[in-house]
Amino acid sequence: MRTVILLAILASNVVSMQAEEVPRVISVTGQGSATAPPDMATVTTGVVTQGVTAAEALESNNAAMQRLMAVLKRSNVADKDIQTSGFYVNPEYQRQQRGDESPAIIGYRVTNQVQVRVRNLPNLGGILDALVKSGSNQVSGISFGIENSIGVLDQARTAAVADARRRAQLYAQSAGVLVGKVLSISEQTAIAPQPRYMNFARAAAADAVPVATGEQELQASVSIIFELKDAE
Repeated sequence: MRTVILLAILASNVVSMQAEEVPRVISVTGQGSATAPPDMATVTTGVVTQGVTAAEALESNNAAMQRLMAVLKRSNVADKDIQTSGFYVNPEYQRQQRGDESPAIIGYRVTNQVQVRVRNLPNLGGILDALVKSGSNQVSGISFGIENSIGVLDQARTAAVADARRRAQLYAQSAGVLVGKVLSISEQTAIAPQPRYMNFARAAAADAVPVATGEQELQASVSIIFELKDAE
């Protein structure tokens, strides 16, 4: 008798579960972007010097770097915006001839690099020109960016949500149903401006350095799950 009662309860639970409507949902991913002009630039610059001895190459490099730092100071670049990014002392070897067991050291090369953040973009061209004229012989590139990108990134997020809803409505309309309430939202990516590098080699030869800042693009991606309901 007890077994019969248990079986009856189990059967009742199965019927109850089957009677419940399985939620109908649609999951979509939306993409959004927003653009804004950059308000800052990062420049990697430095000096490469050579000498017969390491001390000679270093002394020459120190003198050139002092001139470079003085230029940055006169250009009103704050100390917090100047950071050493690389310092190297490397031997230079004589080209090895056939049969030589080990090449001879014929001198030394010293490289000192700094990363400079320029917050006043109208001064960027003049700073670049002054750096090269002061003795900087190594500029690896310029990257532009937005110092406070939260507002622009929020615009991209808003566009991503709108795109997700648009896609959901398109699919729902094709399936003959309606989009209901939002069940969940998750941000997939929020991409800050990617550095845009300027080739400096050709511009450095000119009397004045032309700089084109362009615009920065920020991107956002969100996944949203919507409830689906029957068309009225």
